[in-house]
Amino acid sequence: MATPEVNKPRSLPPYPEMILKAIEALNEENGSNKTTISKYIESTYGGLPQGHKALLNVHLAKMRDSGKLVFWKNNYTIRDPNTPPRRGRGRPRKPKDPLSPGTIVAPSRPRGRPPKDPNELPRPPKAKTSGGSGRPRGRPRKMARPSGGFDGSPPPMVVGGSPSGRGRGRPPKMKGPLAEISVDQ
Repeated sequence: MATPEVNKPRSLPPYPEMILKAIEALNEENGSNKTTISKYIESTYGGLPQGHKALLNVHLAKMRDSGKLVFWKNNYTIRDPNTPPRRGRGRPRKPKDPLSPGTIVAPSRPRGRPPKDPNELPRPPKAKTSGGSGRPRGRPRKMARPSGGFDGSPPPMVVGGSPSGRGRGRPPKMKGPLAEISVDQ
């Protein structure tokens, strides 16, 4: 009696290998995008795991970061070892001059205020020194108006206005005297 063959799922090659084969087989001029790579892998290899799209995204990102693939304008291509790397946006960095072998590099100072020494004695408070004129700094305080007039009489009362004698806002225009004009005809 022959044993029935059990349908074992054939083992899949690793994702980076499948991705490289897909890009080579598609052979598109500007590279292949994620969906075409995914469709090629699905049609070529059957029985992919449930999280195929997520696995593909993870492996594409790893291969891009490691330098095996070049990602340009939403397409992935295989890196040619002879081509120089593509420039990113913005101005390129200035090349650093190599230091001579006998140069000692001083340690860089950290940013910000240096921490206080806990063993240091506190400083005595500064004595206040006057500026020389005896007057305080800044604009002088506004003094209250005297309640009486110059001769000591009470100020005039204003009906409906302010005690200073002027009303609020712009004063009304004064109309000049009207002259009569005779018209002879």
